[in-house]
Amino acid sequence: MPVDVNRPGPWTHRNLTARGTRFHVALAGPEAPAGTGPLILLVHGFPECWWTWRHVIPALAQAGHRVGALDLRGFGGSDRPPSGYDLLALAQDLAAVVRSLGHERAVVVGAGLGGQVAWALPHVAPDLTTAIIPVGAPHPLALRSLRA
Repeated sequence: MPVDVNRPGPWTHRNLTARGTRFHVALAGPEAPAGTGPLILLVHGFPECWWTWRHVIPALAQAGHRVGALDLRGFGGSDRPPSGYDLLALAQDLAAVVRSLGHERAVVVGAGLGGQVAWALPHVAPDLTTAIIPVGAPHPLALRSLRA
C-alpha cells in the first residue's frame, strides 16, 4: 500500500506509469513546450522520498525551471515491485519517467542513492542526460578502487 506523500505546497502531485511501475512525482515550475529545455529531476537518497527536496523545488521553479522530485521504486508513494532495485534498473526508471513527463532531456540532481543512480543514467540514456549533479555520491570508479 502506497504511503500518503501528497503534501500541499507550491507543487502538484502526479502518479505515472513507466516500465510497468507506478511512480509518484512532485512537479513545479512552468510546463515548457516539448524541446524547450530540460526537466530538472531531483532524486532522493536512502531511506528518503521526494520530500527531501521540499526547500529546493520552489527555488528552482521560481528561477523558471520545470522541476520534478521523484520517489524511486520502493519509496514514498511509488510502487514496491518485488525486483528491479539495482542501479541499472533504477536508471532505466529515471529515463522512462522523464519521457513519461514529456521531456526529451533532463538534468538529474541526486543525493546519496539518488546520486549513484544519476551516475548510471548517462550509461543508460546518454541522449536524454543533459547533466548530472551527484551529491554525496562518489564516482563509481572511486568506489570500485576501494574494493580492490
